[in-house]
Amino acid sequence: MPVKFIGYIGFNDTSEIHGATRVRALDKAYVEAAAKAQEKGGFDRVLIPFGSNTPESQIVAAHAAAITSSLGFLIAHRPGFTQPTVAARQLATLDQLSGGRVAVHIITGGADAEMARDGDHSVKDDRYARTDEYLTILKQEWSAEAPFDHAGRFYNVIQGFSAVKPTNLPIFFGGSSPAALDVAGRHADVYALWGETQAQVREAVSTIRASAARYGRRPGFSLSLRPVIANTEEAAWKKADAIVERVRDLRASAGAATEGHAPPNAGSQRLLEAAKAGYRADTRLWTGLAAVAGAQGNSTGLVGTPEQVADALLDYYDLGIDHFLIRGFEPLADAIDYGDQLLPLVHALVAARDAEPKRAAG
Repeated sequence: MPVKFIGYIGFNDTSEIHGATRVRALDKAYVEAAAKAQEKGGFDRVLIPFGSNTPESQIVAAHAAAITSSLGFLIAHRPGFTQPTVAARQLATLDQLSGGRVAVHIITGGADAEMARDGDHSVKDDRYARTDEYLTILKQEWSAEAPFDHAGRFYNVIQGFSAVKPTNLPIFFGGSSPAALDVAGRHADVYALWGETQAQVREAVSTIRASAARYGRRPGFSLSLRPVIANTEEAAWKKADAIVERVRDLRASAGAATEGHAPPNAGSQRLLEAAKAGYRADTRLWTGLAAVAGAQGNSTGLVGTPEQVADALLDYYDLGIDHFLIRGFEPLADAIDYGDQLLPLVHALVAARDAEPKRAAG
């Protein structure tokens, strides 16, 4: 099966290692440079993140789409803050204007404090129930050939209809709680995982496939990682260790915790569980940042030479992963390095793997 790479466009050229430097909340020059570099580097899509205090992801994606020609966009979107009928038309419009280059990553909800900043005080299970209904309406707007009604717990739509339809707009979805797993099985075209051990990924793939099978569906799988590459393995691990110490120092100086984290979401808890055995797992999986920063989002990586990291990605490919979402700690420079040094190696390995007679026969 083909493998796809998803890059990342934040809103400025910084990451966890830069601290609270004085930078623009939205750096237009960086957004443009990152989009063009990742298109040139062979990335299939780039994720545009969502946050309660960050620039608006759809608008950033629209600008980046206007200055590129082939790069796809994975727009992080939080259901519940926009009516699903409106969101469906917004996304379909952008998909049409970009020539079918849009996908949406549904972010059901973060910590309660973050949700409250946008006036949402719902509890987790209610948020997933709302997401289920939201996506049902979203997909009806995209597919209905005539006006439809929807009477549900959260939304009451009378004669909803969208004249603009997407070309092909995949839904990415993540979440590890029981409520999330059912929504994923029902709606996800691609289920998104954070970078976990091979055993954890194998289990998650099996669980989601079972959930999706109940609805006659078979989603793809995306794995999010922070590759740390260098010319030698020793240099790569030194680089990873330096990142951990830098983040530890920054968090300590800001009065933030560097251990004993108790995150509310199941995904972060899984990452921290993996980190308990040490900062290295499965030879290449690096959990040091997750351990120090509380597994906040995409915080694990693969460490080694480009060839070693490519081999490790192939191991995950063999488990059913067909999308890799990768980003670095020097966002623009690392994206360029990935495009030059890592993506071609993985594509070659996947092509060779798929050409093996026993796999071709299966």
